[in-house]
Amino acid sequence: MKYHELQTSSKKSMKRVGRGIAAGQGKTAGRGTKGQGARTGSSRKPGFEGGSNPLMQRLPKLPGFKSKRIPAEVVYTGELDQFGAKVTAVELADAGLISNAYVAVKLLVRGDVTKKHDVKLQHASATAVEAVQKAGGSFEKVAREGRPVTRAPKGERKK
Repeated sequence: MKYHELQTSSKKSMKRVGRGIAAGQGKTAGRGTKGQGARTGSSRKPGFEGGSNPLMQRLPKLPGFKSKRIPAEVVYTGELDQFGAKVTAVELADAGLISNAYVAVKLLVRGDVTKKHDVKLQHASATAVEAVQKAGGSFEKVAREGRPVTRAPKGERKK
C-alpha cells in the first residue's frame, strides 16, 4: 500500500460526553462544576463580560466619523497662466503647486484665465471648466496617475 492509495474519511465521530466515568468524559461532561457554563441553554452574547460593563459600552460615544479618503489638492484658475498650452498633474507638481504628480487634483475658480490651456485633471468645478473654455481652452477629466502615495501634511504645499 502506498501513501496515495490510503482510503481516508474526513468525518470524525462526535465525542459522546456524560456517559459515565469510564468513558473519560463522564459526570460533568467537560463543563466544570456549577456556574453559568455548566447549565443547559447557557450561551453568552458576544461581548458579555460576566456582568461588568462591556468594552463596547465603556468606549466614548463620539459623533460623526473620520474619513480615510485622501482629499483632492486644490489648484486655482489664476495659477494656470504660468503654464504652457498643456496642463497636467505632472506640470503642476514640477511647479510646486501640488505635493506630487500622483495625488488627485481639483481645479477651482480664483483668478482669471487669459491664455488658452488644455487642462487634464481629475476634478474641476463647473465654473472653472467654464472659465477655461471661455479663454479658448478645454478641460478633460482623467484618471489619477499610477501609484498611490500619502498626501503631504496640510499647510506644507510648496510655492
